[in-house]
Amino acid sequence: MFYDRAKIYVKAGSGGNGVVSFRKEKFVPRGGPNGGNGGRGGNVILYVDPGLNTLYHLQHQVHHRAERGAHGGGANRTGASGADLRIPVPPGTVVRNAETGAVVADLVYPGQEVIVARGGRGGRGNAAFKTARNTAPRIAEKGEPGEELWLELELKLVADVGIIGVPNAGKSTLLSRVSAARPKIADYPFTTVEPMLGVAEIDHRQIVLVDIPGLLEGAHEGVGLGLEFLRHIERCRVLIHLLNGASPDPIGDFEAINQELTLFNPTLADKPQIVALNKMDLPDARALWPAVEEAIRRYGLPVFAISAVTGEGVTELLRQVQATLDQLPPEEIAEPLPVLTPEPDPKAFWIDQLEEGVWRVEGAEIEKVARMTNWDYYEAVLRFQRVLNALGIRQALIEAGVEEGDVVRIGDVELVWGYENAFGE
Repeated sequence: MFYDRAKIYVKAGSGGNGVVSFRKEKFVPRGGPNGGNGGRGGNVILYVDPGLNTLYHLQHQVHHRAERGAHGGGANRTGASGADLRIPVPPGTVVRNAETGAVVADLVYPGQEVIVARGGRGGRGNAAFKTARNTAPRIAEKGEPGEELWLELELKLVADVGIIGVPNAGKSTLLSRVSAARPKIADYPFTTVEPMLGVAEIDHRQIVLVDIPGLLEGAHEGVGLGLEFLRHIERCRVLIHLLNGASPDPIGDFEAINQELTLFNPTLADKPQIVALNKMDLPDARALWPAVEEAIRRYGLPVFAISAVTGEGVTELLRQVQATLDQLPPEEIAEPLPVLTPEPDPKAFWIDQLEEGVWRVEGAEIEKVARMTNWDYYEAVLRFQRVLNALGIRQALIEAGVEEGDVVRIGDVELVWGYENAFGE
């Protein structure tokens, strides 16, 4: 089975926790704070591996987690950063956010890579909180959680040449004739049900070909699994349009397939095409050849008479393909344009009353502070209260009608409101 789609979950490493520590040495009675910071969590990175041509390796391993950062230590020791997790993907992989559908990356070139989930920063140790007014702080932060999300990966095969045509035109036979690929071949339509790559050599030069399973009228709407295969044509630079010499109307087939290409993606109509009438080993195909040649010439396209079974005309066809490739400028595959959306204010927040006595506060900044606050330290709780005041959340809750003893949820943290210190124990 050809695996050209995958859905994976990625989780970057969380940052290590900062620590509370004080210098303790003989004859140094006031050594001061020396708690170190936690290390950064590892990123999750997707990179192009030219040795892969399917997404099979991601079918049975769905969850991917990078290493978390190490906790800080005394003597101002910073925790080690977590190792990045690198996941290989084949050339031509489009990465989308599974929740929003937004394109995260279009990975085409060998060595190209993208960070899809960033590791959290390490929490600060108490040495970072030392001030002139507070020379012995008993406060440290937890590490920031790493990013996590579901990704959808879609493979669009990268090849020099795509072999297209109606079912049973002989595409698989041609690929097996010119390369070492061994696709399934039989005398009935839809023998090929998945794209197949092959490498042909002509005049000591190599051409990468992909056999696109047969297309039907209505393929752009999904008829005959057309949508599953049409996207693989987008990466090809040249198309060999193979006509079935045993068909009663090869020109009608040619026009129908080209219409489907245009309806799926108008840019496909601009790709160079080389037409070949196959099965010249059959008398009916030889009888059709003069009419087919004349009709295709009117389209301004090169046309060849071949037999994939006997090899007749195949070398001349490949030489024309190589010549066409040589005439094309180096392909520049555009990176996906960024989605231009206003950046949300990180200090913005929203307050909802979920039920009587239960409130929820949402906001990027306050949720981040809540996650990184180490509630075991009294000074950390006081700092959190100061952040509430600075962001205007305390006043907003009072105006919304919060009462003493009410529960306030901020991210995964659940606190109890108290008038004296904003939150009680």
